[in-house]
Parts: sequence; C-alpha cells; structure tokens
Amino acid sequence: MNFNKSYYEIIEQIHSLKPQSYAYSRNFIDGDVSYLSPYISRGIISTKLVLEHLLKNHPDPQTSFKFIQELAWRDYWQIQWKHHGSKINKDLRHPQSQVAHHQIPKAFLNASIGVDALDNAITLLYKEGYVHNHARMYLASVACNIAQSHWLQPAKWMYYHLLDGDWASNALSWQWVAGSNANKKYYANQENINKYTYSKQNATFLDCSYEELVNMEIPSSLKETTDLHLISPLPNIPKTSIVKKATAIYNYFNLDPKWKANDDLQRVLLIEPSVFESYPISENCMQFMLFHAQQIPNIKIFVGNFEALQAQIAPHKIYFKEHPLNQHYKGIQENRDWMFLEDQSHASFFSFWKKCEKEMSKW
Repeated sequence: MNFNKSYYEIIEQIHSLKPQSYAYSRNFIDGDVSYLSPYISRGIISTKLVLEHLLKNHPDPQTSFKFIQELAWRDYWQIQWKHHGSKINKDLRHPQSQVAHHQIPKAFLNASIGVDALDNAITLLYKEGYVHNHARMYLASVACNIAQSHWLQPAKWMYYHLLDGDWASNALSWQWVAGSNANKKYYANQENINKYTYSKQNATFLDCSYEELVNMEIPSSLKETTDLHLISPLPNIPKTSIVKKATAIYNYFNLDPKWKANDDLQRVLLIEPSVFESYPISENCMQFMLFHAQQIPNIKIFVGNFEALQAQIAPHKIYFKEHPLNQHYKGIQENRDWMFLEDQSHASFFSFWKKCEKEMSKW
C-alpha cells in the first residue's frame, strides 16, 4: 500500500469515498475504508476538510452518518489530549485491572502470537505502517486482556510503527480496550476474528467462549516479555540556512501544504529530538514525514529544539498550529480545523457526539 501521494491525489481519494459502503463493511479486513488516516494524523488534511468534500458529493449527512461519526472520534480523542495533557499517558479513568507486568510479550515483536490473522497484521504493520482498525483492537485485546500487559508499552510499540500514529487516538483507544478508559474490557475470540478477517483457523488459545476468555490464564506463547527500546532515527540534515524572516513552523503533526500558502513566509519543518525521544517513531514513519514535508514549497528542515530555531528567527513573527506537544512554542498560535464548533472536554464520546449532532441539525 503506497501512502506517498501528492496533495491532489489525496483530495481525489476523498472524492472517491463510498460512505454507505463504509457503514456496512468497515469492520471487515477488506472493508471500504478511506485510508485517509495517515494524512489526517500528519495534518496534511483535516477532518473538517474531509467533511466539507464529503458533503459536496453526498449532501445528505444521513447517507454519511457512520463515516462522519468515525471522523468525530478522531477530533474527540484530540480534544481529550488537549484538555488532559500528559494525563493520557496514564490510566485515565481508573486503573487497568489484572496487570501482570509493564512490558510487552516478545510474541508481538516477533509476530509469533500463534493467531494467523494477528501475526499477519503485525507483519503488515512492520512492512507498510498500517493495520486495519479491527486488527488493532484484536492486538490490543490480546496484549492487555489475555497477556495481561499494562497498555502503555504495547501502545507505544504500535504507535512507533503506524504511519497514521496519533498518540491521543492510539493511547486512549488502547485504554478503552484495556478497560482503563471504559467501563469494561474488550475481548474478541477466534470466531470473531475468523469472521472479519476471513481466516479459518481453529485450536488457538482464542478458540473458546467469551466467558473462558475472561477467566483465561496467560497462554504459554505470551508469557515471555521484554522491555521496549524504541529509537527514532533522526535524519542527518546538512546545516539549514535559516534567515531572519517571518516563519511558519511545520512539524510531525502539521504538514498541510495549503496552510498560509499565499503568505510571504519562511517555511521550516521543525524536528525536535526531545519530542521523538518521548514519542518515538520508526524509520518508515520518519521517511513518510519527510516525503510529505517536501510537498511544501521551499521547505527547510531544522533538527533541534524550538528555542534554538527561535533564536535564529528573532525578532520576526513565528506562526504555528495548536497541538498538545507544541505548548512550549512561542509566537502566533492558530487553531486546528475542527469539524464542529465544539472544543470542550466531555466525559464520553457520546456526550460529545450529541453536540456534534446539534451542529449537523443546522445544516
């Protein structure tokens, strides 16, 4: 699967969406999903832009209801991160129960879980940086609720490899599966996995009833665990010629080539080692960022901290888009493009969604 597409190819991809087909097929491994998440996560496009283009082709929101709701989940997770900050790195609502360790099973790293659909998903994750959402839930369920790993290390492992790595969506979804951000844990047995991945495997540790899953001892294939050692391969960029001029700052979360495109600004992709030390990404993800950064005309790349870059630009204006990992930036902050005019923390997605539906009712 090739995600290295031009901006106009991405827009064409939006126009080819089939929201009604998405609604009934999205849970299947070959479902009619959009494959837009890498571009949304990197800020190349926004959920709002996707919604606007979607409604041009499908003016009745009801025909796209499920797709719009799934887009809203992305905004919801980001809003939760914005309001909770680093608290999302810990059990958000209540402690995860039945935690045997804070490591990751080696079987996940080696794609040797013993469930073919899951091992194939891990192989695909390493190769292409993408995994179907249902497969992500299956992996999280096995890691947290069968292997009894605390969610944090496995979630970091998956984020490291995902081209659409979105820490809010990733961390809070893993917590939802593990029950630390929900009222119960999520389980999937072999029958469920076979149905949605078209596999026909049996006699695995998941080939049992849900009651048996809940009370299962850790399977032997998942008992060996290890600590993660994730390192971000920072690019070796020649010294960049930064000039004293008003500047737009891009980063891993904002690669929008249309942002301030008509303004006379110096454009700099800021790669901060401290950010990628706290939230490591793979070589595939780093190259994905660099490919899409090059779609921004005259972009310069600066590897270093914000303060060092600011010192080279001062006293000129610096523009950037709001993001939870940008809070130390100084300059003129612009809001991200939310789908709806709702930017408050909510106790649950469905209380947030009710607000979204009120906005939709005005259309």
